[in-house]
Amino acid sequence: MFSASFRLLMYLVGVGVGYGVLGAALFLAPDWASGHFAWKVSPLVAATIGGWCLGNAYLAFVTARRAQWSVVYASVSYLALFGLFEAWVVWSFRPRLIMSNPLTWLYLGTLAANVAMAAYGVIDFVRQPKSSVRSTIPMTPIWRVYAVAFIALVGFLGLYGIMTQTGGQSRSIFPEPLSPFNLRSFGAFYLALALSVTPLIFTRRLNPVLHHGFASYGLIVIITIAGLRYLHLFDFVQRPLGLLYFGAYVAVGAVVLFVLLKRGTG
Repeated sequence: MFSASFRLLMYLVGVGVGYGVLGAALFLAPDWASGHFAWKVSPLVAATIGGWCLGNAYLAFVTARRAQWSVVYASVSYLALFGLFEAWVVWSFRPRLIMSNPLTWLYLGTLAANVAMAAYGVIDFVRQPKSSVRSTIPMTPIWRVYAVAFIALVGFLGLYGIMTQTGGQSRSIFPEPLSPFNLRSFGAFYLALALSVTPLIFTRRLNPVLHHGFASYGLIVIITIAGLRYLHLFDFVQRPLGLLYFGAYVAVGAVVLFVLLKRGTG
């Protein structure tokens, strides 16, 4: 189980003044937020980052409520990796930060608190006794295949965003040109998603997979809604690869929902 202090920290960073408040500002008021964020972003990018943040808030809330290390370790890993990777992106592009904007400090403070939570989580994981997963649902080979496929697809997107130099200007998938700063941020998000699923390949029971699917479902739903709000920016005739942007979320969301309805939330 989580310690009381780590559980409280996850609530504060995820749901409180961290991702909850930041995500609400970006997602609900993207036109205003795009002009007051930490760097130059369009309203669509602001709404999308807001979707990440609100998805993180939901994941943190669900995970902190369950608070059982043997079940939630993948979700905690994702949140830790997200904070670490996005902090690295910010550090890499620190000359481009707009320090006079109010959301800059909220974003930087949230990432700093996330990194601190990640460090404390390692200590808490080592110190706390681990209860075993009580489940009669085994992790069968087909689930491992699904996990590997997810890691390969999302990991490729993450590495592409981290390593590419010019791909963000093509608008082949995303309807707007992405600056290197935005592209690295997207890559860091996808890479955190992929790496957090990696330990699930080796689990013997399905509970951690079900929990992670349930905890991550907020990301799928909210990011899809953010894209649908700006559907008019997508030109599926001239740039049909844009369908992949929605198709990936819809396909993963449909599979995860089917599994959750059939097997439960872990």
